[in-house]
Amino acid sequence: MKTLKHFPLFAVVLIIYNLLAIFSHEESSVFGLVLFSVNLVSGAALVLSVDTMMILFGVIVIFIELVKATRSSAASALDHGLSTLVFIVFLLELILVKNMGTPGFLILTTLSLLDVIAGFTVTINTARRDFAISRELS
Repeated sequence: MKTLKHFPLFAVVLIIYNLLAIFSHEESSVFGLVLFSVNLVSGAALVLSVDTMMILFGVIVIFIELVKATRSSAASALDHGLSTLVFIVFLLELILVKNMGTPGFLILTTLSLLDVIAGFTVTINTARRDFAISRELS
């Protein structure tokens, strides 16, 4: 169970998106399917498609990953390395796989990049703070 907390959650997003892309045909993409529509008080219809729901799932995952990045442990380097690998897979699939050339996948790829950058930034800032505190105590 301890190893699961270092597992990058964007890998789950990537796996789900890949599974959906496998069952998608070029003529009728599963990502454009409307899951539900809600009529708002303003009269507008809020339409949520599969692609939009995947983006919302990605936003939730980026929040969880940012919270995970605030931990300082020896295994955080492993977490950052795995997140970097997941981003590389996202980027390669965006460029090379035809079914992944959607705006939603581009947004998820960008969120994955932000996860990598934020993880390293938080770790570096935490290390600087810890180093500065230990120097003040000496």
